[in-house]
Amino acid sequence: MKYRVLIDANDEKGLVHKVSSVFFNYDLNILSNSEFVDKESNKFFMRSVVDGDVDKNELSNAIAEVLPKNSSVKVIEPKKKNIIIMATKELHALGDILVRHEAGELEANILGVVSNYDALEPFVSKFNIPYITVSHEGLERAEHETKIIEAINSFEDVDYIVLAKYMRILTPRFVEAFEDKIINIHHSFLPAFIGANPYKQAYDRGVKIIGATAHFVNNNLDEGPIIAQDTIHVNHAHSWRDMQKNGRDVEKVVLSRALKLALEDRIFIYANRTVIF
Repeated sequence: MKYRVLIDANDEKGLVHKVSSVFFNYDLNILSNSEFVDKESNKFFMRSVVDGDVDKNELSNAIAEVLPKNSSVKVIEPKKKNIIIMATKELHALGDILVRHEAGELEANILGVVSNYDALEPFVSKFNIPYITVSHEGLERAEHETKIIEAINSFEDVDYIVLAKYMRILTPRFVEAFEDKIINIHHSFLPAFIGANPYKQAYDRGVKIIGATAHFVNNNLDEGPIIAQDTIHVNHAHSWRDMQKNGRDVEKVVLSRALKLALEDRIFIYANRTVIF
C-alpha cells in the first residue's frame, strides 16, 4: 500500500532522521522524499511517498510522537479526489480540464459543473457530467450563493472546487464554507492587475508580458496563496483583445497544472503562501 505523508512542523535538528526512522521501524520503503525549511518562519515541510503494510492512523500517530508539539501530520492513501467545477460562459479553461479528465490525466472524479448560465451545458453534456444551472437573475448575492452551496453540498465528499472562469466575486460566507478548497484562475500575473479586466489594465500600462495565476481563494480579492503561474510575451501591436485571446492558452494550462498539484497532495499552505513539492 502506498501512502503520501505530509508534515508541517516547527523546525529543529534531526527531523528528517526521526521521520525516516519511523518509516524504517514500520518496514516502509521510501519511494520519494522532499523537504524544505523556511528559515524566516522556522517552519519545516516534508512530503514523502512510502510503500508498505501499515495502518495509516498508526503511522500518523507514530510520526506525530517524534515531532515538535502542534505539528501537522497527514497520511493520505492516493486515490481520485472529488471536484466540482464552477464556470460562467467561457469555455477554454473548463474544456481543458474536461478533456484532460477524459484522457485519464487527472486523479479526479468530476462530480458536476455548476454555472449561473446554461450556455455551457451542451458542451459539458458530451462528457456525461452533471450540469447544474443556478441562475443569479433576480436574486440577491447571498440568496444566490445559498443556492450554489446547496448544489455543491448535494454531492458527497467534495475535495476541491475549481473556478474555471467563474466570473462572480465570492462572499466571505462562501469562502469560509470551503476553506482552502477553492482554486481560481486569474487572467493576470498576480499581484499585478487584480480585479476586473486585467488585460485592459495591462494594455493601458504597455506591458511586454502577460500571464495567468492559479491561486486558492480567500477573502481578499485575487490575493489568495499562489499555486502556479506562467507568462507569454506581447508587444505594442497587441490590442487588449489580442492579449485576452492569447492569454486564454496560458490560463487553461496554468489552471490544469495547479489542479494536478492539488490532486497529488503536493501543496502546503501557510502565511498566505504555498510550498509545493
